Amino acid sequence: MTDEITTLPTARTESVTPTYALWRRLPQNAVGAALFSIGMVARVPYFGTILPSVKELRPGYCEVTAPKWFGVHNHIGTFHAIAACNLAETAMGMLMEASTPTALRWLPKGMSSQYLAKATTGLRAVATLSDPIDAVAIGDGAEVVVDIAITDKAGIEVVHCAITCWVTPK
Repeated sequence: MTDEITTLPTARTESVTPTYALWRRLPQNAVGAALFSIGMVARVPYFGTILPSVKELRPGYCEVTAPKWFGVHNHIGTFHAIAACNLAETAMGMLMEASTPTALRWLPKGMSSQYLAKATTGLRAVATLSDPIDAVAIGDGAEVVVDIAITDKAGIEVVHCAITCWVTPK
């Protein structure tokens, strides 16, 4: 009788995505963040409408800021609600790019947003996942919800979004 060793799939497939690998290769300072942000806007031009700057990126977490400038103003001179949603989608997209194992792909499926207060300054979006993306649990496909808190310069949450992504094997 021979002993046979069986390898079971791990709960989480560890892999570094190209987006996260690029972030890690760049200098971890303002210059590296600026280069990464410019590259992100070159790849996803619509994000450029809010002049985003990625400040921190790691699996399960992304922080992006956007200045208040006339291009994001609404009729009362505050940060437009949909521009804030664009900031939320930017943070979610970078988080998903850094967090999704390379054997999987993701697509945004839906967004809910709550407008909590007037946004009179530039904004900071922090996207988070409550749990790592588990390649085994995804199976043929599963929803992953990313929470995004958007705060003003005083730290007051002005918009909160939850973006549901559909994650499937490639």
